[in-house]
Amino acid sequence: GDSLPATGIGRILAVADKLDTLAGVFSIGKKPTGNRDPFGLRRAALGVIRIFIECALDVDLKKLIAKAVSQQPKGKLENAAIADDLYHFISDRLRRYFLDRDAGLATESFDAVMARQPDSLLDFDRRLAAVQTFTRLEQAESLAAANKRIANILRQAGDPEGLSVSKKLLTDDAEQALYNALDNARHKVGPLIRDRHYAEALNILADLRDPVDRFFDDVMVMTDDEAARKNRLALLGELRALFLDVADISRLSLS
Repeated sequence: GDSLPATGIGRILAVADKLDTLAGVFSIGKKPTGNRDPFGLRRAALGVIRIFIECALDVDLKKLIAKAVSQQPKGKLENAAIADDLYHFISDRLRRYFLDRDAGLATESFDAVMARQPDSLLDFDRRLAAVQTFTRLEQAESLAAANKRIANILRQAGDPEGLSVSKKLLTDDAEQALYNALDNARHKVGPLIRDRHYAEALNILADLRDPVDRFFDDVMVMTDDEAARKNRLALLGELRALFLDVADISRLSLS
């Protein structure tokens, strides 16, 4: 809860010091267990989080962790395993940070963004704010349920890769309508996501509720026709990917 470094150099030194401490202790296998934290690593991780988010430092956390780990004396543990472990440790502190900051935050909203593992904690903060705004929209509950259903369908189909939508195989009015709505939304949200205007992007994607609901009412995805089935799976895969550019909203519980 103390004041943060006021200068750029001060912030750089503070982050370097804390990440070096975290990487050093993790590299000798002394990470905190239970309530024991003799080296104050939870406090160090929280300090890194606060500096990045509250001082608006847009940097790649995973790259910094990997760099900090690589500077440690070689021990018994592999660098990649240490870095992964440390990233998850900081992520756990990040969850606590956001829940303490916003009493109304649902853990599912955090999980929806965490599923994408954004490189930058500042970017994470923006995505989380956008998801929180999305959850208040009228269309949110239906679209979260639809994304959950899509994720289940794709998983049961073996999470097929390399599929692409063929427009000429879209014979049902409902799947044609979804394809057109998806294509229109993709052109609008692409620039917004590149510029990290995530709330605006999700607001546009919310308009997909009606064509998505109609698709599931009128179309049998797992039809016996293999070509039609793969085409419909490809369509759903593209829809899910568009939402995943922001967060995994299938993790939201809004009912």
